[in-house]
Amino acid sequence: MVAPLLKPALATAFPRESFPLWDGAPPGGGGPAGPAHMSAGGALSNVVTPSLEVFRPEKPNGTAMLIAAGGGYRRIEQHWEAYPAARWLAARGITAFVLTYRLPGEGWKAGPLAPLQDAQRALRLIKAREAEFGIDADEVGVLGFSAGGHLMGLAASWSAFESYRPRDEADALSARPALAALIYPVITLEAPYNRTSTCHVMLGEHPELAQSAEWSIETHVAKDCPPMFLVQALDDGVVNPANATIMADACQRAGVPLELHRLASGGHGFGMGHAGSPSAEWPGWYEAWLRSQLKLA
Repeated sequence: MVAPLLKPALATAFPRESFPLWDGAPPGGGGPAGPAHMSAGGALSNVVTPSLEVFRPEKPNGTAMLIAAGGGYRRIEQHWEAYPAARWLAARGITAFVLTYRLPGEGWKAGPLAPLQDAQRALRLIKAREAEFGIDADEVGVLGFSAGGHLMGLAASWSAFESYRPRDEADALSARPALAALIYPVITLEAPYNRTSTCHVMLGEHPELAQSAEWSIETHVAKDCPPMFLVQALDDGVVNPANATIMADACQRAGVPLELHRLASGGHGFGMGHAGSPSAEWPGWYEAWLRSQLKLA
Protein backbone atom coordinates (compact mmCIF):
# COMPACT_ATOMS: atom_id res chain seq x y z
CA MET A 1 0.00 0.00 0.00
CA VAL A 2 1.38 3.39 -0.97
CA ALA A 3 1.64 5.91 1.86
CA PRO A 4 -0.49 9.00 1.21
CA LEU A 5 1.40 12.10 0.18
CA LEU A 6 1.49 14.97 2.63
CA LYS A 7 -0.45 18.09 1.84
CA PRO A 8 1.42 21.40 1.41
CA ALA A 9 -0.41 22.75 4.49
CA LEU A 10 1.79 20.49 6.61
CA ALA A 11 4.90 22.40 5.58
CA THR A 12 5.19 24.07 8.99
CA ALA A 13 4.89 20.80 10.91
CA PHE A 14 8.65 20.32 10.96
CA PRO A 15 11.14 22.77 12.49
CA ARG A 16 13.18 24.37 9.71
CA GLU A 17 16.40 26.30 9.73
CA SER A 18 18.95 27.27 7.12
CA PHE A 19 22.64 28.02 6.93
CA PRO A 20 25.09 28.97 4.16
CA LEU A 21 27.42 26.41 2.64
CA TRP A 22 30.45 28.66 2.44
CA ASP A 23 32.11 31.00 4.89
CA GLY A 24 32.60 33.93 2.56
CA ALA A 25 32.42 33.79 -1.22
CA PRO A 26 31.96 30.36 -2.86
CA PRO A 27 34.93 28.91 -4.78
CA GLY A 28 35.84 31.08 -7.78
CA GLY A 29 33.59 33.95 -6.76
CA GLY A 30 31.29 35.79 -9.13
CA GLY A 31 27.56 35.25 -9.15
CA PRO A 32 24.45 37.40 -9.53
CA ALA A 33 23.62 40.64 -7.75
CA GLY A 34 20.53 41.49 -5.75
CA PRO A 35 18.20 39.23 -3.78
CA ALA A 36 17.22 35.71 -4.75
CA HIS A 37 14.04 35.46 -6.82
CA MET A 38 11.16 33.09 -6.09
CA SER A 39 8.54 32.73 -8.82
CA ALA A 40 4.82 32.54 -8.14
CA GLY A 41 5.13 28.78 -8.56
CA GLY A 42 7.93 28.49 -6.03
CA ALA A 43 10.89 28.19 -8.39
CA LEU A 44 14.09 29.80 -7.11
CA SER A 45 16.59 31.69 -9.28
CA ASN A 46 19.19 34.43 -8.91
CA VAL A 47 20.88 32.32 -6.26
CA VAL A 48 23.25 34.62 -4.38
CA THR A 49 23.98 32.43 -1.36
CA PRO A 50 24.09 28.64 -1.75
CA SER A 51 22.67 27.10 1.41
CA LEU A 52 21.01 24.19 3.19
CA GLU A 53 17.53 24.23 4.67
CA VAL A 54 16.94 21.60 7.35
CA PHE A 55 13.69 19.75 8.01
CA ARG A 56 14.02 18.05 11.41
CA PRO A 57 11.63 15.17 12.08
CA GLU A 58 9.78 14.88 15.36
CA LYS A 59 11.40 11.49 15.97
CA PRO A 60 14.71 11.36 14.04
CA ASN A 61 15.98 7.87 13.29
CA GLY A 62 19.60 8.84 12.63
CA THR A 63 19.43 8.91 8.83
CA ALA A 64 19.61 11.95 6.55
CA MET A 65 18.91 12.90 2.95
CA LEU A 66 20.26 15.73 0.81
CA ILE A 67 17.63 16.86 -1.72
CA ALA A 68 18.19 18.73 -4.99
CA ALA A 69 15.19 19.89 -7.01
CA GLY A 70 15.35 20.31 -10.77
CA GLY A 71 14.74 23.19 -13.14
CA GLY A 72 17.23 22.64 -15.94
CA TYR A 73 19.93 24.54 -14.01
CA ARG A 74 17.95 27.70 -14.86
CA ARG A 75 15.90 27.63 -11.64
CA ILE A 76 15.33 25.32 -8.67
CA GLU A 77 11.82 23.90 -8.17
CA GLN A 78 11.88 24.05 -4.38
CA HIS A 79 8.15 24.23 -3.71
CA TRP A 80 7.09 21.61 -6.24
CA GLU A 81 9.85 19.03 -5.75
CA ALA A 82 12.24 19.68 -2.86
CA TYR A 83 9.90 20.78 -0.06
CA PRO A 84 7.28 18.04 -0.55
CA ALA A 85 10.10 15.46 -0.62
CA ALA A 86 11.62 16.94 2.55
CA ARG A 87 8.28 16.80 4.37
CA TRP A 88 7.71 13.23 3.19
CA LEU A 89 11.14 12.16 4.46
CA ALA A 90 10.81 13.98 7.77
CA ALA A 91 7.47 12.27 8.37
CA ARG A 92 9.40 9.00 8.24
CA GLY A 93 12.07 10.10 10.71
CA ILE A 94 14.67 11.07 8.12
CA THR A 95 16.36 14.45 8.61
CA ALA A 96 16.02 16.21 5.26
CA PHE A 97 18.34 18.88 3.89
CA VAL A 98 17.12 20.94 0.93
CA LEU A 99 20.00 22.22 -1.18
CA THR A 100 19.98 25.67 -2.75
CA TYR A 101 22.79 25.33 -5.27
CA ARG A 102 24.42 27.80 -7.60
CA LEU A 103 23.08 27.94 -11.15
CA PRO A 104 25.93 27.84 -13.70
CA GLY A 105 24.38 30.48 -15.96
CA GLU A 106 24.20 33.15 -13.26
CA GLY A 107 27.74 34.48 -13.58
CA TRP A 108 29.63 32.14 -11.26
CA LYS A 109 33.27 31.89 -12.30
CA ALA A 110 33.35 28.20 -11.43
CA GLY A 111 30.88 27.61 -14.29
CA PRO A 112 29.56 24.02 -14.45
CA LEU A 113 31.65 23.12 -11.40
CA ALA A 114 29.62 25.43 -9.16
CA PRO A 115 26.63 23.15 -8.39
CA LEU A 116 28.88 20.12 -7.86
CA GLN A 117 31.03 22.12 -5.46
CA ASP A 118 27.89 23.02 -3.53
CA ALA A 119 26.67 19.42 -3.45
CA GLN A 120 29.99 18.07 -2.22
CA ARG A 121 30.29 20.81 0.38
CA ALA A 122 26.73 20.13 1.57
CA LEU A 123 27.40 16.43 2.07
CA ARG A 124 30.54 17.19 4.05
CA LEU A 125 28.84 19.78 6.25
CA ILE A 126 25.97 17.40 7.01
CA LYS A 127 28.44 14.70 8.05
CA ALA A 128 30.58 17.15 10.04
CA ARG A 129 27.53 18.20 12.06
CA GLU A 130 26.18 14.71 12.66
CA ALA A 131 26.07 15.14 16.44
CA GLU A 132 24.15 18.41 16.15
CA PHE A 133 21.54 16.92 13.83
CA GLY A 134 21.36 13.53 15.55
CA ILE A 135 22.37 11.58 12.47
CA ASP A 136 24.95 8.97 11.48
CA ALA A 137 27.47 10.26 8.93
CA ASP A 138 27.43 6.83 7.29
CA GLU A 139 23.65 7.04 6.78
CA VAL A 140 23.46 10.13 4.54
CA GLY A 141 21.89 9.69 1.11
CA VAL A 142 20.89 11.93 -1.78
CA LEU A 143 17.64 12.47 -3.67
CA GLY A 144 17.48 14.47 -6.89
CA PHE A 145 14.84 15.41 -9.46
CA SER A 146 15.53 16.15 -13.15
CA ALA A 147 18.58 18.47 -13.28
CA GLY A 148 18.81 17.96 -9.53
CA GLY A 149 18.97 14.25 -10.35
CA HIS A 150 21.89 15.01 -12.64
CA LEU A 151 23.59 16.89 -9.82
CA MET A 152 22.97 14.18 -7.23
CA GLY A 153 24.03 11.55 -9.75
CA LEU A 154 27.34 13.34 -10.21
CA ALA A 155 27.70 13.70 -6.45
CA ALA A 156 27.24 9.94 -6.08
CA SER A 157 29.34 8.77 -9.02
CA TRP A 158 32.11 11.41 -8.94
CA SER A 159 32.45 11.77 -5.18
CA ALA A 160 36.24 11.35 -5.13
CA PHE A 161 36.71 14.24 -7.54
CA GLU A 162 38.16 17.32 -5.79
CA SER A 163 35.92 20.04 -7.17
CA TYR A 164 37.33 22.73 -4.84
CA ARG A 165 40.23 23.33 -2.47
CA PRO A 166 39.57 22.40 1.17
CA ARG A 167 38.58 25.28 3.42
CA ASP A 168 38.17 23.73 6.86
CA GLU A 169 38.04 20.44 8.75
CA ALA A 170 34.72 19.47 7.18
CA ASP A 171 36.39 19.28 3.79
CA ALA A 172 38.57 16.43 5.00
CA LEU A 173 35.47 14.23 5.11
CA SER A 174 34.28 12.03 2.25
CA ALA A 175 31.66 13.49 -0.09
CA ARG A 176 30.35 10.03 -0.97
CA PRO A 177 26.68 9.51 -0.10
CA ALA A 178 25.46 6.16 1.22
CA LEU A 179 22.88 5.86 -1.58
CA ALA A 180 21.32 7.89 -4.37
CA ALA A 181 17.75 8.18 -5.65
CA LEU A 182 17.38 9.88 -9.03
CA ILE A 183 13.87 10.79 -10.17
CA TYR A 184 13.36 11.49 -13.92
CA PRO A 185 17.06 12.52 -14.00
CA VAL A 186 19.24 13.81 -16.77
CA ILE A 187 21.96 11.17 -16.98
CA THR A 188 23.85 11.83 -20.19
CA LEU A 189 24.91 15.05 -21.91
CA GLU A 190 26.20 13.18 -24.94
CA ALA A 191 24.59 13.23 -28.39
CA PRO A 192 21.89 12.59 -29.40
CA TYR A 193 20.55 13.32 -25.90
CA ASN A 194 22.31 16.67 -25.46
CA ARG A 195 19.37 18.96 -26.27
CA THR A 196 18.25 19.44 -22.67
CA SER A 197 18.37 22.70 -20.76
CA THR A 198 20.77 20.94 -18.37
CA CYS A 199 23.30 20.48 -21.16
CA HIS A 200 22.81 23.91 -22.71
CA VAL A 201 23.21 25.80 -19.44
CA MET A 202 26.21 23.81 -18.29
CA LEU A 203 28.12 23.41 -21.54
CA GLY A 204 26.56 25.67 -24.18
CA GLU A 205 24.66 24.92 -27.35
CA HIS A 206 27.51 23.03 -29.03
CA PRO A 207 29.67 21.32 -26.38
CA GLU A 208 32.82 19.46 -27.28
CA LEU A 209 32.63 15.68 -27.16
CA ALA A 210 35.06 15.49 -24.26
CA GLN A 211 33.02 18.00 -22.27
CA SER A 212 29.81 16.10 -22.84
CA ALA A 213 31.41 12.87 -21.67
CA GLU A 214 33.00 14.48 -18.62
CA TRP A 215 29.69 15.87 -17.36
CA SER A 216 27.66 12.73 -18.07
CA ILE A 217 26.93 10.56 -15.04
CA GLU A 218 27.46 7.25 -16.80
CA THR A 219 31.09 8.18 -17.48
CA HIS A 220 31.86 8.08 -13.76
CA VAL A 221 29.90 5.03 -12.65
CA ALA A 222 32.35 2.57 -11.08
CA LYS A 223 32.26 -0.24 -8.53
CA ASP A 224 32.67 2.18 -5.61
CA CYS A 225 29.42 4.03 -6.42
CA PRO A 226 26.64 3.73 -3.85
CA PRO A 227 23.40 1.82 -4.56
CA MET A 228 21.06 3.64 -6.93
CA PHE A 229 17.28 4.02 -7.23
CA LEU A 230 15.88 5.46 -10.46
CA VAL A 231 12.37 6.36 -11.65
CA GLN A 232 11.42 7.56 -15.13
CA ALA A 233 8.22 7.64 -17.17
CA LEU A 234 8.25 6.13 -20.63
CA ASP A 235 6.40 9.19 -21.96
CA ASP A 236 8.86 11.73 -20.53
CA GLY A 237 9.01 14.49 -23.14
CA VAL A 238 11.83 16.46 -21.50
CA VAL A 239 14.40 13.82 -20.55
CA ASN A 240 14.55 11.01 -23.10
CA PRO A 241 13.71 7.67 -21.43
CA ALA A 242 16.94 6.34 -22.93
CA ASN A 243 18.66 8.08 -20.02
CA ALA A 244 17.34 5.40 -17.68
CA THR A 245 18.65 2.65 -19.95
CA ILE A 246 22.06 4.33 -20.17
CA MET A 247 22.29 4.48 -16.38
CA ALA A 248 21.09 0.89 -15.95
CA ASP A 249 23.72 -0.34 -18.41
CA ALA A 250 26.48 1.64 -16.68
CA CYS A 251 25.53 0.25 -13.27
CA GLN A 252 25.34 -3.29 -14.59
CA ARG A 253 28.83 -3.03 -16.12
CA ALA A 254 30.27 -1.67 -12.88
CA GLY A 255 28.40 -4.02 -10.57
CA VAL A 256 26.54 -1.17 -8.84
CA PRO A 257 23.15 -2.16 -7.37
CA LEU A 258 20.34 -0.34 -9.19
CA GLU A 259 16.59 -0.50 -8.66
CA LEU A 260 14.93 0.93 -11.77
CA HIS A 261 11.24 1.71 -12.10
CA ARG A 262 9.79 2.65 -15.49
CA LEU A 263 6.35 4.23 -15.33
CA ALA A 264 3.92 3.62 -18.18
CA SER A 265 2.99 7.30 -18.06
CA GLY A 266 3.61 10.39 -16.01
CA GLY A 267 5.61 12.65 -18.27
CA HIS A 268 8.23 14.83 -16.61
CA GLY A 269 8.21 16.80 -13.39
CA PHE A 270 5.68 14.76 -11.41
CA GLY A 271 7.47 15.39 -8.12
CA MET A 272 6.23 13.12 -5.35
CA GLY A 273 3.51 11.84 -7.67
CA HIS A 274 0.10 12.76 -9.04
CA ALA A 275 -2.83 11.07 -7.29
CA GLY A 276 -4.59 8.50 -9.45
CA SER A 277 -1.68 8.14 -11.87
CA PRO A 278 1.22 5.66 -12.10
CA SER A 279 3.54 8.33 -10.69
CA ALA A 280 1.75 8.09 -7.32
CA GLU A 281 3.30 4.66 -6.84
CA TRP A 282 6.96 5.60 -6.71
CA PRO A 283 7.18 7.01 -3.14
CA GLY A 284 6.03 3.62 -1.81
CA TRP A 285 8.73 1.83 -3.79
CA TYR A 286 11.26 4.37 -2.60
CA GLU A 287 10.32 3.87 1.05
CA ALA A 288 10.70 0.09 0.70
CA TRP A 289 14.10 0.59 -0.92
CA LEU A 290 15.22 2.98 1.81
CA ARG A 291 14.24 0.44 4.45
CA SER A 292 16.36 -2.15 2.67
CA GLN A 293 19.38 0.16 2.55
CA LEU A 294 19.31 2.28 5.72
CA LYS A 295 18.77 1.64 9.42
CA LEU A 296 15.24 3.00 9.55
CA ALA A 297 13.13 2.52 12.65
